[in-house]
Amino acid sequence: MSKADAFAEAGKTAVLQNIHGTMEFLRRYPPFNQMESAHLAFLVENCQLRFYSAGESIIKPDDGPVEHFYIVKQGRVHGERPHSARRGTETTFEITAGECFPMAALIGERATRTEHLAADDTFCLLLNKPAFIKLFALSGPLRDFALRGVSSLLEQVNQQVQLRAVESLGAQYSLDTRLGSLALQKPVSCPPSTPLNEAVRTMHEQHVGSIVIVDDERRPLGIFTLRDLRRVIADGACDLGQAIEELMTQEPFHLPPDATAFDAAIAMTERHIAHVCVVSDGKLRGVVSERDLFSLQRVDLVHMARTIRNASRVQTLAAMRSDIRQLVDNMLAHGASSTQITHIITLLNDHTVCRVIELAIEELGDPGVPFTWLCFGSEGRREQTLHTDQDNGILFEAEDAAEAASIRGRLLPLAERINHDLATCGFTLCKGNIMAGNPQLCLSRLEWGKRFRTFVRESTPENLLGCTIYFDLRSVWGPPDGCEQLRHALLEEIQSNSLFQRMLAETALRHRPPVGRFRDFVVARKGAEKDTLDLKVQGLTPFVDGARLLALSHGIGATNTLERLRLLVDAKVIDAKDGAAYEEAYHFIQQTRMQEHQNQARLGQPYSNRLDPDNLNHLDRRILRESFRQAQRLQSSLALRYQL
Repeated sequence: MSKADAFAEAGKTAVLQNIHGTMEFLRRYPPFNQMESAHLAFLVENCQLRFYSAGESIIKPDDGPVEHFYIVKQGRVHGERPHSARRGTETTFEITAGECFPMAALIGERATRTEHLAADDTFCLLLNKPAFIKLFALSGPLRDFALRGVSSLLEQVNQQVQLRAVESLGAQYSLDTRLGSLALQKPVSCPPSTPLNEAVRTMHEQHVGSIVIVDDERRPLGIFTLRDLRRVIADGACDLGQAIEELMTQEPFHLPPDATAFDAAIAMTERHIAHVCVVSDGKLRGVVSERDLFSLQRVDLVHMARTIRNASRVQTLAAMRSDIRQLVDNMLAHGASSTQITHIITLLNDHTVCRVIELAIEELGDPGVPFTWLCFGSEGRREQTLHTDQDNGILFEAEDAAEAASIRGRLLPLAERINHDLATCGFTLCKGNIMAGNPQLCLSRLEWGKRFRTFVRESTPENLLGCTIYFDLRSVWGPPDGCEQLRHALLEEIQSNSLFQRMLAETALRHRPPVGRFRDFVVARKGAEKDTLDLKVQGLTPFVDGARLLALSHGIGATNTLERLRLLVDAKVIDAKDGAAYEEAYHFIQQTRMQEHQNQARLGQPYSNRLDPDNLNHLDRRILRESFRQAQRLQSSLALRYQL
């Protein structure tokens, strides 16, 4: 008798009596909500219902290769692993009703690496391995869900198999899906006077993780989630009859119905929330949860960001880099735009930087002085790709040079440690030493202001080059006020200096797009770079430099290139049709660059921005040439504007 048969015989608990009811339950959750009825029926008919008492082990590494697919019907399951720094275990994740496990171990035909324990009295649906294998072959949505959740498995397979797997994933939804079509059409809500126990009962009956508190006209006043419930219980002063308005999170974040799933994912990640209200004309129209976004099978962004924020070691953050690369692979395979991808990469990089800083402070001790971690260059513009190095600095407040020197002495050891740990996490050390551990980049706000004024008033080649790096600055960690004051003073300085603007325009023309007189590509003629062109320096930099020049000259504080172009169109500095053409060209060059990085990573090659245009198909080659031509047009307009 096989292990699966023995398990089924020994564990004859309740055989499912109500197939229809179980199917309706599963249809509320991904991936089952996308499965064909016949396939879902097959799953239910072959499942067993098993009860686990609170604290009981469901599966653990010592059990050997996983033999069942588990779906939580009721209750909660905790994943626990030995704690990396102290004795005992730590809960690494929680699985609730409608969620399934352990997908990676089951597909990888191995034991689970985490012990799964019933956190409460819990019922699970169990599907044996042979039935799961058959269902996996039959159901595209289940296969899609499984493959996207197992980045470690995809990394182990052959490159061509990996490509075929990614390309075969379903495409029912995308990051561009409008929230109006994704959001729950009848959101669960209640009036502010509703008692806590009644609100929680409603959430339980409706199988939702949140309830929106609305007034008589259905305007959202607040939101109460399972996270809030855990907080209330932990406080120990829980009154079940207390009005929900006294416990809710007020003024919940909301987006309009025409916002996209990408907008919601970014908002959840930036704001550390798991639900976004959909509001139109001031009234609640729906709620999108983190789980709804996962049902798109596009990005595990919110979970990935949470893992980064909770990392206890730098090594954990370093290991996340491969997951981020897999995320980019999946997004590229599904046609996500370069803007979406760079935004997500930058967002995850920001979370990583913040966590590295926090871990360094935990280990070395608080320096006892507030400081702001600044980033420059592509990170400052939120345009990072997988191939990135460090461009950062520190800003702090000091009354005079003596105090600044004293504070700098306290901050530099910490800054050097942060730079080192970021390098461990895959952020290459800057060859030009543009890093916070450099004493010249660990400055008070007054010192930064003086340095920037020198850049503008003494336009040496070195200073002009510095402008192209430092003037795309933003704060990543710490108080943002000093950075904004610095930016405001910089814009005032530049707007009143026409000579500097003209010299910065000359700098913006230094990198010419690689298109010749007869509109063919101009490529390197010798050396290791023979027959290639540089997508970053020759393709993207003309747009980046041009947008920066015009934005700084017209008092526009945005740092992102595409945002600068749009604001320049709004300010009528750039014609709307020209702006649209520049944006499309920038998009295509960046997309081509990312695809090259993706191919290089798969082949184990070092990242490079060089491309042999002969390797492109006819259509891509034509579009790339036209994109470079748009960069030429932008540079020609700058030459005319500044009489160069």
